[in-house]
Amino acid sequence: MKKYVLAGFMAIGILSMNAQESINRSMTVQKGDVIEIGHPSTSTYKHIKFPRANFIIKRGGIANYKSVQGDEVIVTDVKTTKNGITKVDVKHKDGKRFFNTVSTVTINFEDALATNEIRL
Repeated sequence: MKKYVLAGFMAIGILSMNAQESINRSMTVQKGDVIEIGHPSTSTYKHIKFPRANFIIKRGGIANYKSVQGDEVIVTDVKTTKNGITKVDVKHKDGKRFFNTVSTVTINFEDALATNEIRL
């Protein structure tokens, strides 16, 4: 009887490990993937690190955050911090700059995906 109980627990453990792996694989991003910038939940983006409006204006750009909504960007670098947070560097798909000032921005991937600031 003990053997059946032990075998049952092992089977449940193996099945739950496989389920966890499939979830993690679907949320990974790799260099070269295309991401679409979505609509922020507030007036500014919280998890996409765009420069502040005064720096954009100082460099001669136009600080209009609505102009980047719906833009497609390419992942140039993926980093994972010690805390398990995935930071992604992106650039425009067509090569132009964000707000005519910066060429790449950093995104906190999991949080931005959860708040619909980006879409895969």
